[in-house]
Amino acid sequence: MSLLSRLFQARLDALAIVRLFTPFKAALAPVPILEARGNRPLQMTFEDQLKILTYYHLEEHSSGRHLLQVLAQEGFAATHIAPPDGIKKSAFFEALNSRGLEQMVQVYENLQKQATAKIPLAKEMDGLGDLIAVDGTLIDATLSMAWADYRDGAKKAKVHLGFDIGRGIPHKMTLTAGKTDERPQVEYLVAPGQTAVMDRYYQCYKNFDDWQAQERHFVCRIKASSRKTVLRENPVTDSSRVFFDAITRLGTEGGNQTERDVRVVGYKADGKTYWVATDRFDLTGEQIALVYKLRWTIESFFGWWKRHLKVYHLIARSPYGLLMQILSGLITYLLLAIYCHEVHGERVGIERVRELRNKIRNEAAEVAAAGVTPPGFIDLDFGAYATS
Repeated sequence: MSLLSRLFQARLDALAIVRLFTPFKAALAPVPILEARGNRPLQMTFEDQLKILTYYHLEEHSSGRHLLQVLAQEGFAATHIAPPDGIKKSAFFEALNSRGLEQMVQVYENLQKQATAKIPLAKEMDGLGDLIAVDGTLIDATLSMAWADYRDGAKKAKVHLGFDIGRGIPHKMTLTAGKTDERPQVEYLVAPGQTAVMDRYYQCYKNFDDWQAQERHFVCRIKASSRKTVLRENPVTDSSRVFFDAITRLGTEGGNQTERDVRVVGYKADGKTYWVATDRFDLTGEQIALVYKLRWTIESFFGWWKRHLKVYHLIARSPYGLLMQILSGLITYLLLAIYCHEVHGERVGIERVRELRNKIRNEAAEVAAAGVTPPGFIDLDFGAYATS
């Protein structure tokens, strides 16, 4: 390779889209190849699916039809995101609703591990442990989505998510019908040794006992009316926002009551009174109040994710296809989280994402103006996955 070619390739390797997609190489390496069913070759490989769905969220496309139009007509997307021979509407939606879920799950899990290893804990997390905010968010479904049962005349799906508070990234997720109880999801979303941070909808005395037995910690808001049998009180100071701190048994004796000791902390913040149950006996009352306050990071994430990555603009109707879309939305966010940390030393923010989008478009125009399609550019050599 000549010096000019090497310099040109170095320039390409530094492009924003290449930098953004680079984590895919390691994430795809252990993933099994998506194979065709029968004798007909795949019109769209899993690599194609992954790039297309990530591009859908990154560029805020409004619908599947709009996405396919862009893939067919816009030079950059048609050349570097779409399959070499293009993709038909029927083939795209068939693949989305029936192929690639195993691979998508593994890519998400592998990227999540990468992000966890690369992104350090926020300084305010010192001494608080591995905190996972747990919550669910509803997605409006069409009436034809019979599986997404919610109530008469309304169909909704529900995403249950564990969110790594310290790093500001999604952790684990599940997808269910809208009216599914959220509490059973906790054991999947939170691993032993981690601390689930939850709103009062997750209050359940049996679960409080079970989670302690499983060494899953919890900080959970409870109803102010919850009955508390105080076993011993912890000291509180007059200057603290914490006005109550005690080891208790929650519930009614002889009825629905915890079998294990539960710490209850009461505090005031922003003119409101909060009661929080926990098994974190190692933290101060003020730290418990801070941990519960940090639960709002998952609410902020859901709002940002919905608004800026168009995750809730459905392009799939089946549980399979919707899970593909949700996972690709989480994957896009993880890519952005890694990119913003490595390039800017920051958490994901809409200003940086807009800057990235503009940079991708400008660089794509520069490459197109050069009149070349360099080998490996954005068709991305995915290493072991692409060559196995």
